[in-house]
Amino acid sequence: MSEAPIMSVTGLSVSYGPLVAVRDVTTSFARGGMTGIFGHNGSGKSTFLKSLIGAGGRIDGQVTFEGRPVAPGRTHENVMMGIAIVPQSKNVFPSLTVRECLEAAGLRSGKEGFERVYTLLPILAERGAQRAGSMSGGEQQLLAVGMALMTQPKAILLDEPTAGLSPVAADRVLATLSDVNRGFGTTIILVEQNVMSALKMVDRAVVFRSGSIVFDDSARTLRNQADLWATF
Repeated sequence: MSEAPIMSVTGLSVSYGPLVAVRDVTTSFARGGMTGIFGHNGSGKSTFLKSLIGAGGRIDGQVTFEGRPVAPGRTHENVMMGIAIVPQSKNVFPSLTVRECLEAAGLRSGKEGFERVYTLLPILAERGAQRAGSMSGGEQQLLAVGMALMTQPKAILLDEPTAGLSPVAADRVLATLSDVNRGFGTTIILVEQNVMSALKMVDRAVVFRSGSIVFDDSARTLRNQADLWATF
């Protein structure tokens, strides 16, 4: 018997007034999987990601995490179930040091949380006294991932984690997420515009168009399509 999905979505629609951004989506995410969500700007992918933690516009339908409902508008309660989210921007505290950012994120994790983060991201241990706002964009994204890990999550949701980064920095962030997924068994769901690089790291690809899923299969299947971009 296959293991129950860690997160299930049933009949999910998200609207902002008369604008329907996500339309009647039903899907699920395997425990320990790494999924890339792709699509053009305005396709609904980021809105969908936010709805998985109860954030965004008006949410209809149901999202469950380990069988428990994710309540719309109750993001702070939903994260307590073991879901971490890394937004595209404003995801670190620029005026705090690296160590202080990690402390703020991991108030409940203590020493164990630091050991886990420093093992995976030794640069954060080396830069502990550096102000977060003075780090490069790629380093700040790694810090944001470290802050998410401090909560000891079962799943991490990321909105465009490589946006604005150099190719080298983007590949480093994606490789780190792959390490988190494989090393800790953490479920990773990321919205990403850097399609070709992300497809090398994720095991599943979901493509949104006009608020609906138009492709949902293995990353290899999408990567090997003769006309990959026609899917979008």
